[in-house]
Amino acid sequence: MVKRIHVRMLLECAPEQRETAQRVHGFYAQSCPVYRSIHPQIAVTTEVVFR
Repeated sequence: MVKRIHVRMLLECAPEQRETAQRVHGFYAQSCPVYRSIHPQIAVTTEVVFR
């Protein structure tokens, strides 16, 4: 049984775009149909790692 999923996003972008990427990361899940179909039954966490 899957209880938790952690997603690590590796992102390459210009330094001046990092703030925008962080802001979008904060709310994109609510627009994701996969996330909405499994939440709250499965805990989903995400992080953005800039390269």
